[in-house]
Amino acid sequence: MAGDAWKPHAALVLVQLNYGGYHVITKLALSVGINQLVFCVLRDVIALSILGPLAYFTEKRQRPPMSAYYLFSFFFLGLTGIFANQLLFTLGLNLTSPFFAAAMQPAIPVFTFVLAVLLRTETVHWGRIDGKAKVAGVIVCVTGAIFMAFYKGPALLGDGFSDLHLQGVAIAGKPAPEPVGWLAGVLIDLGIDLWHIGVLCLIGNCLCLALYIVYQAPLLASYPASLSVTAYSYAFGACFMSMTGFFFANDSADWSLTWGETFAVFYAGIVASAVNYGLLTYSNKMVGPSLVALYIPLQPVASSFLSRIFLGSSLYLGSVVGGALIVAGLYIVIWGRQESEKYLSIPHRRLPITHSTRDASLTISDPLLKVLNHRGPSTPAGPTLPMSRSWQFADE
Repeated sequence: MAGDAWKPHAALVLVQLNYGGYHVITKLALSVGINQLVFCVLRDVIALSILGPLAYFTEKRQRPPMSAYYLFSFFFLGLTGIFANQLLFTLGLNLTSPFFAAAMQPAIPVFTFVLAVLLRTETVHWGRIDGKAKVAGVIVCVTGAIFMAFYKGPALLGDGFSDLHLQGVAIAGKPAPEPVGWLAGVLIDLGIDLWHIGVLCLIGNCLCLALYIVYQAPLLASYPASLSVTAYSYAFGACFMSMTGFFFANDSADWSLTWGETFAVFYAGIVASAVNYGLLTYSNKMVGPSLVALYIPLQPVASSFLSRIFLGSSLYLGSVVGGALIVAGLYIVIWGRQESEKYLSIPHRRLPITHSTRDASLTISDPLLKVLNHRGPSTPAGPTLPMSRSWQFADE
């Protein structure tokens, strides 16, 4: 990649590595259990305390004046990408299983790609090779993520027995957040069981994150201060999450953390929230929503390899094959986007001006003549030569 074109791709890989580290740390530090709603509140407050001052001082001269459109946009981004995204995933995880929650995440690139095409933030030329490559790359990438979720395979590294212990430790003692009991009670009265409630929450989680990524892209085109976009969004998201947390987690014991839990909260707030959302916004501005979402399936790949390094977890065949498909799909999409840029950079070929095409070409393509054609009665610019004299010039 020429110039600085590699930077957003490197940023997106770093984002997924950070999330992989976040999964490892939560397995280690949150094994004794913490109210997950409290965890989300503290995480968002820490992220906002970093993003707010940083955006205020570094982008003071770049921020345009606040308008109703910008205010609604920040409200919508905070509601979907911060508050609803995190809360629905937490509810869905507790009402289904970690396996099913991981299996639902490949829907994010699909939702994002469809929304981006519908909202015209992503252009796909179905009849050209670059458009076919984009669609094929998305399919290959999502296939790799689904393969990782549903096929484990034999252990290539490790014995496979230590994972059972780690899974039991990670899940044991984790209390469900209070909204689960309140929401479940309402929906059960309507005849909906807990499992399907969790499935709906996970689908909503994927859709909210896709909406966040797609809606943010055109906003960044008119609002140059990208870090401020993230900070304003987090301000609304943190307010929503704090109100929910103080309303439902009103037991003082829920807000007392151990040292391990405190470390996990700070990692989540600084790295997994402030740094990652800032890098996502920067990358969204540079490469667009579809490619940003397409890097999300790398998250379980990073988690598998980091778990192998720091936790001694086994590395399975499904993770390796699925990871290879994800990388291949990303490469195909990037290649398709580069071909699209090459196509746009080719200058339009001009038709030679002949006696038969001169009048039509000027009438259609020359805007100046269109204006002159409507200015009123035309006046001759100079004396008109007789036809015989004009042909004589060609013979002389």
